[in-house]
Amino acid sequence: MSDAQETKAPWLPPRWFIRLAWSVHRGLYRASGGRSGLWRPRANRWGTLRLTTIGRRTGQQRSVILAYFEDGPNLVGVAMNGWGEGAPAWWLNLQAHPDASVDLVDGRRPVRGRVATDDERSRLWPRWRDADKNFDAHAARRRSETAVVVLEPRSDGDSGQRPKAR
Repeated sequence: MSDAQETKAPWLPPRWFIRLAWSVHRGLYRASGGRSGLWRPRANRWGTLRLTTIGRRTGQQRSVILAYFEDGPNLVGVAMNGWGEGAPAWWLNLQAHPDASVDLVDGRRPVRGRVATDDERSRLWPRWRDADKNFDAHAARRRSETAVVVLEPRSDGDSGQRPKAR
């Protein structure tokens, strides 16, 4: 393969389409009462979860659907913004208020979010690459590094910020 072919960025749909697709996904989740729209990860395939954070400016609950992998008891995502520039709002919220909750196929869990350590990032990034052959090329479109986010289970279960039921 020539250098020109290797460096060509893979196609991405327009930003409006990416945002629309995620809005439809969230709408499907809401309309089904949470019965549809979430799935477990499988070998070389990510799953989806619903993350509920506390807004850093408003103090109100904010929910998004995210792709994730399991790493032992931890859930691992990436702070991408549809591969657009800037950090997604959910990641900024999680940095300001690390205690959050996730809805999975098998129920809700309290979690605490953090950025992966360098060693974790080196180990976890290839899992995303295995699931998407264009992952590195998409990440290279961004000027800033895409954070690998670790959602660790919280044993206390009550931080005073527990998101309400659907």
